[in-house]
Amino acid sequence: MEISPAAVKEKLDRGDEFLLLDCREEDEHQLVRLTHAQLLPMSVIQEQVGDLESYRTTDIVVHCHHGGRSMQVALWLTGLGFENVKSMAGGIDRWAVELDPTLPRY
Repeated sequence: MEISPAAVKEKLDRGDEFLLLDCREEDEHQLVRLTHAQLLPMSVIQEQVGDLESYRTTDIVVHCHHGGRSMQVALWLTGLGFENVKSMAGGIDRWAVELDPTLPRY
């Protein structure tokens, strides 16, 4: 159910087709973000889940700050029948530590 930040970066570098979904809130997204991530905050995802319908069979990687919220969202989406959902272990904070130390940490 989890994928490492390094594996996500490999997918991006290869140009794999997948949705990188940021489930943090807008203020967190403004502090630091991954270029390819689409913001859909956990606080509104229930009302806007229809926006993800076209990704039902596509790989989805959800990320948050440390990995807790993204795991909740990944489990919830899987429960709704989304087929290939993973949570990015350690979130954007782990990405910053392991892959891009120029990213601000909070």
